[in-house]
This record gives sequence, structure tokens and C-alpha cells, in this order.
Amino acid sequence: MKFKRIITHPRMIILIAVLLLSVIAINPHWGVEGVAIRQVMKDSAASDAGLINPGPNAAPMSRERVIAVNGETVNDVASYHALIEGYPPNRSITITTNENTYRLTTKPNTVIDYRDEEVLGEDNTTTVQRVAYNKTLNGTQDLGLVVYPAPRSNLRLGLDLSGGTRVILKPKERVSQDDLNTIIDNIKQRLNVYGLSDIVVRSSKDLAGDDYIIVEIAGANKNEVQELLAKQGKFEAKIGDDTVFKGGNDITYVCRSAECSGIDRNVGCGQGAGGYNCRFSFQISLSPESAKRQADLTRELNVMLDQSGNYLEKPLDLYLDDELVDTLQISAELKGRASTDILISGSGSGTTQQEAAQDTIANMKRLQTVLITGSLPVQLDIVKSDGISPVLGSSFIANAFLVGLLSIISVALVLVIRYRKPIISIPIIITMVAEVTIVFGFAAWVGWNLDLAAIAAIVIAIGSGVDDQIVIIDETLQGGVARDTSRSWKERLTKAFVIIFASYFTLVAAMIPLWFAGAGLLRGFAITTIVGVTAGVLITRPAFAMFTEVLLKKDDED
Repeated sequence: MKFKRIITHPRMIILIAVLLLSVIAINPHWGVEGVAIRQVMKDSAASDAGLINPGPNAAPMSRERVIAVNGETVNDVASYHALIEGYPPNRSITITTNENTYRLTTKPNTVIDYRDEEVLGEDNTTTVQRVAYNKTLNGTQDLGLVVYPAPRSNLRLGLDLSGGTRVILKPKERVSQDDLNTIIDNIKQRLNVYGLSDIVVRSSKDLAGDDYIIVEIAGANKNEVQELLAKQGKFEAKIGDDTVFKGGNDITYVCRSAECSGIDRNVGCGQGAGGYNCRFSFQISLSPESAKRQADLTRELNVMLDQSGNYLEKPLDLYLDDELVDTLQISAELKGRASTDILISGSGSGTTQQEAAQDTIANMKRLQTVLITGSLPVQLDIVKSDGISPVLGSSFIANAFLVGLLSIISVALVLVIRYRKPIISIPIIITMVAEVTIVFGFAAWVGWNLDLAAIAAIVIAIGSGVDDQIVIIDETLQGGVARDTSRSWKERLTKAFVIIFASYFTLVAAMIPLWFAGAGLLRGFAITTIVGVTAGVLITRPAFAMFTEVLLKKDDED
């Protein structure tokens, strides 16, 4: 009879409905196969085969998963990489996902030689274009798939739990909201162009009103992200003191494919006193206005004779954030000619040839990114930068579940000993589990990331819930015996909820300053705490009060 009264009570029906919706939002799965696709690199074998990048707001369980390579099962990230390594160029690889089967063809890594050729335009003017004339094979390109362990629910784990990089940036000067939005859009574009995904870029203010930009990138290298974000990205190409072109609008095309970018074949890598050095080169196209500006600036320059060829007396200097990064000789053939095709070059170094090549490619990608996106309105300072290992996150999750389970059992035992009624532990355990499920369901539904601060907030919310349950029990029991009259129960529950709501509003008020504190890093803690205690006060506490009343109150027939 009591069980029927509990299940059919409106408060319990509301609780069950919310729990079902939460479980649907979380969408838990066990034994998920394969590895999830985090990113598909542009112009890669995977991209050419039809694989596409997951949307930035895609639910974790909706992401495409690689489950087999050439018919062999993919169990984890390590097995995936083991299965795709060692293939020569132009070989076919079959990638099977949970949605489709793709046939990829491995691409060769090529080193390209260039030469200048004169081209006669429709207006009978001659321009010089740099074209490729020789390609040399240099290994096999990566397939272009960035993968990570397949998620088992729609819960999004923050960097503290999944690994990655978090950078807090602060403009060096006060900026308007429009400039702040421009900076955020530019940063997003830079990171996307650079080839990074799973990006969160948001603005924040502290209690003093200072603006900050928080960038979170899952699975990214800390040093690369710092280098990419710390620079204002003001690129200028100058002849003497005159600017020929800048990054952004002056450039209509930047080559990023292997056919027209990479280690410079003519120079390659060489060993010096301090290690190895390599040169990169890639082709860009200028706007007609920039090409005309170049023609005007070179028209009066003298031609200098050199053992390696004929060049103009002034070089083309490349500046990044007002620092000279490279100097290019200008061929005599370009004198006074509006050439739209330019070959940009630069260098990198390392203690070994492999390190030098990696540094060179990284420098090339950064320069390409700046040329495409242009410069930021203001310079940014890196206030804080954290690189988090995913190994720490996985061990923390396991420990958190274990500690949470032990905490629930401990609380239940203490209350049983205190009130000497074992049946009291049942609604307490149900309520604690329900509150955690509702918070997780809300997080999965709105798509916010659960980090260490959010986990701490869940603990706070559960602790607050236990306090409220003790208030309800104390107010509805007198000396361990339930009061008999209906009026007395209502009075006691009313008094209990007055205390509960007073505590609730106090806690919410305390969380509001944390929304802005620490450049917004505690926002997740504040949100999760507010959501947890709100769900408790509006959903689980009323159900618990009803549960307690039905279990402990003497029936009229007794």
C-alpha cells in the first residue's frame, strides 16, 4: 500500500519523469567499439575519401567512430595507429566506421622545385608566375584522421578530465565589445586554419571588470597553442621601409597542400654548429592591388649581378609582429611587373634533423595561418597556460566514482545509526543518486563540459542535499517517533522547507560572485552548484519529504 502511494504521488511522478529525461540526454552505452573521430584534416586522404569533420556542437555519442581498418578491428587509439602505419604511397586502405565504409588512398609526401615563368595577360602585359616543375617523393602523408577513445555517453569531459590545453589571454589595452568579438572570431579562425578542433573560445570578466579570453582545446600541444595565440599576427612584407602587402585582405590564396608547400627542395636541411636547420617554402597569391604596389616599388630599383642570378638591389623583408623573420631576394625579372604569385620561405632548427624538420613545418603552418587570418586588433598577454594529460583525467574519474560510492554508503550508515531506522537510508540514497543523475542529464542536454570544478560543485550540491534531508527528518520526527496528526506533519514540513529555501537562496547568492572570479574559471563550479541545488529544492527535496512522510507517518488505521 505504501509503495503504491509513493509511486503514484505527483511529486514522485515528476521525479521519475525528470530522471528518465536525464538518462535519455546522457545516453549511456557500454562496450562501445572503435575510436571516435575528433578531426579530419583538410586535403588529406581521409578528406578526399568523404570523411568530414564533426560539428563543434555535436553530441559525443553522435560522432563517427572508426571500428576497423582493412577488416581488422580497432580496439583503441594505439591499435588504430598500429594498423595504419607502414603503408607506401598510393596504396588503398579501407576504413570502416559505424556509419559507412570509406576507401582511402595514401598520399605521397612530395618536395617541389619551382621556377619563374612569364605569362602574357589579356591586356598584353607580362607577369611572372612561379610554377612547380619537379616533384620528389619523400615518404607517405598521414591519413589525416585525429582520433580519441570512443565516448560512452553524451557527457562532455572538460580538459581536467580529457586532457588538452587551456590558455587565458588578456588584451594589453582596454578594448570595446566589438573588438573583443573580433579577437574571438580571429582566434577561432586561426585555430581552425591551423588544424585544431574541439575548441572552446569565450570571453570573461573578473570582479575588477578586466576582459579575458579563455581558450580550451582538447588534445592540443601546449607549446604550439601558446605560440599561435601569443602573437598578434601582424605580418608585413616590405621593400626597404615601404610595405608591399600584409596578412589578411592583401592575400587571396595561401597554399597549404603538399603540392606547393613544405620543406624547400632546393635547400632542404643542413647541419650547422648548433644543430640542424631546414628551409620551408609555400606559394601565395596577392590581390591585384598588392601586385601593382609591388610593381610600383620595384620599378626604380637597380639590378644587381650575383653568382646565383640577377636580383634587385633591395630584398623583400618579411616581418611578423615587427620582427624580421626572413629576407627574400627579388628576381630581376619581377622589376616593375605586377606578379600575383609569390613564394614565401622561412626556416626552423633543432638538435636533430627530425626535430629541425618538425620545427620548420610548425613555423610554416603558423606563418600560413597568420597570412590567412590577418592580425589581431591588439596584442594579447598569456596570463595562464595549462597543459593537462588525459591519463590524469581517466584515473581521476575512476577514483571519483569510487569515492562517491563510498560517500553515499557512509552517509547512509551514519543516518541509520543516528535515527535507528534503517528504512531512512533508502530515500536518502535514492535522492543522492537522483540529484547526480539530474545534474549530469542537464550537463549533457546543454552541452557544457564537466571539469574538476564541476565535479566539486556536484559534491557541494549533494552535501547540501544531505543537510536538507536531515532538516526534513529532524522536523518530521520527535524523539525518533513520527507525529500522528496530519496538521502536525504539514507544519513540520513547512518549517523544514522554510529552512531549506533560506539555505538555498543563501547558497545561490554566494555563487554569483564566483561566476566572475578567477577570469571565469570558476564559472563551471558556480553553474553546477546552482543547477544541483535548484534541482534538489524543486524536484528531489519535495519527493524526499513525501517519501519520508509515507514511510514514517502512522496510518490513520493504526
